[in-house]
Amino acid sequence: MPAPRKFTRAQLQTAALALVDEQGLAGLTMRNLAAELGTGAMTIYNYVDGREGLEELVTEAVMTETRWTDAGGDWEARVFAIAEAMWRAVRAHPHAIPLILTRRSFDIPTLTPAEALLQALADSGRSGLDLLVAFRAVSGFVTGFAQAELTNPLSAPTDGDRAAATERVAQLPADRFPRLIEIAHAAATGDPEIEFRDGLRIVLAGLRAKL
Repeated sequence: MPAPRKFTRAQLQTAALALVDEQGLAGLTMRNLAAELGTGAMTIYNYVDGREGLEELVTEAVMTETRWTDAGGDWEARVFAIAEAMWRAVRAHPHAIPLILTRRSFDIPTLTPAEALLQALADSGRSGLDLLVAFRAVSGFVTGFAQAELTNPLSAPTDGDRAAATERVAQLPADRFPRLIEIAHAAATGDPEIEFRDGLRIVLAGLRAKL
């Protein structure tokens, strides 16, 4: 009879995501995860298959946080709610964004919001290639916006950082970079939530117009 498992999948996910939040992806190792859980490194090999398995824990943990209220309504309202929930989950863990962008995951927590988004888009009458294009447009906007918000110098995390970035851009030659200077000033006082929602509305307007 096999020995009872010491840790649940959820415990492993929580610990792995905590490591990435605190130390970045470089801190995601078998040894560090074992220390986080208060056990030996060899124990973790009973649960996780190498680096790929560690990264899977992180993507699962992030996407498990994708929660939205399905209040019915038309397809646009549902797409908006799911996309915003995905954005909030991703942006809450900036160090994990490279994994979300590049790792092909087939775990249930990752597939569930994707399927919900696809169903909402399908309810607009799309199928096949049209459905695929619409899905990529929305999901690409979600992850791309999160990445741009957290890595773009015009979207610095604090008011002081934003002010410093705006000042640097403002010193550029105004005759060559007038629009960069313009949006730098806008970014200094902007609200990421408003920017995200307005951008998503543009994407949805395009999808609606193409029906």
